[in-house]
Amino acid sequence: MTSVILFLGIFIYRNYFFTFDAINREYTQKGPGPLLSPTEKYTANAFFEPYGGAAGGVNVWVEITYNTEGNKVETVYYADAKSNFSMQWMDDDTLTILNNEPEYPTSNRSIELEIGNEIYHETGLACKSLLMKDEYEKCYQN
Repeated sequence: MTSVILFLGIFIYRNYFFTFDAINREYTQKGPGPLLSPTEKYTANAFFEPYGGAAGGVNVWVEITYNTEGNKVETVYYADAKSNFSMQWMDDDTLTILNNEPEYPTSNRSIELEIGNEIYHETGLACKSLLMKDEYEKCYQN
């Protein structure tokens, strides 16, 4: 009975109390960026997080620095990294993130995000999080 309660507790905590603080920044590798928005309101930076050793993979996340709001930093994108990754500002509030594997069309994790209102989390944990639900208007997942 104790193991069932423990399992349920971990499941609920992991699924409904998620934050991006769980990202392992110890072995982080710098990705593209800094990339300034057209009026320099925001700065986008990408980071890569290797996982699983030699047989593992790499996650990628994008952080936005709010240059006009005391350099507040917010994670807006988190997914498995593909071989074709880049970022581009479409306008001052819209960032396009290209993250795909051209040989595998179903691996496309590309998206256009309105900064301050939208985020993307591949597995959807950020979308279900009770702790993060007030931080964005729309959350996308794969």
